[in-house]
Amino acid sequence: ILDTGELKAANDEEVKIVTRLHTATHLLQTALRKILGDSVHQNGSDITAQRLRFDFSFDRKVTPDEITQVEDLVNSAIARNFDMGFKLMPFDEAVKTGALYFIKEKYPAEVKVYSAVDPETGEVFSRELCGGPHVSHTNEVGRFKIIKEESVGAGTRRIRAVVE
Repeated sequence: ILDTGELKAANDEEVKIVTRLHTATHLLQTALRKILGDSVHQNGSDITAQRLRFDFSFDRKVTPDEITQVEDLVNSAIARNFDMGFKLMPFDEAVKTGALYFIKEKYPAEVKVYSAVDPETGEVFSRELCGGPHVSHTNEVGRFKIIKEESVGAGTRRIRAVVE
């Protein structure tokens, strides 16, 4: 029913789970950048109903304390129940907003920019160019848990995580 290459789901129930996990990847990338620094960039992801896999640039093993900090930050964003909305805008304008995107990917002239925004303060937690499905509010994601962190090559790390 859904196979974008990055997202895979066999039925409507799996689509709901994959949507939660996909939204979690946005929160995860922001948390990784806040904890490990702006040199972190997504290198790819693979999401099934069982788990998310998130590859990112980083030149060393992530410590257990850093893993805990990342989990805590993602779960805090989930608990704060941010709005997950999108705006259509020209690619150049999207980049100027600070939205994260794959540097190597070719984008159309107009793109969707998804943002996790605090409805009370207007603070933006995360902002990315993306065409995938997302929840409407972060509390729909559920509890986020990192299962494994590992190296997948020089300068590339991989996180496997689930939502409960």
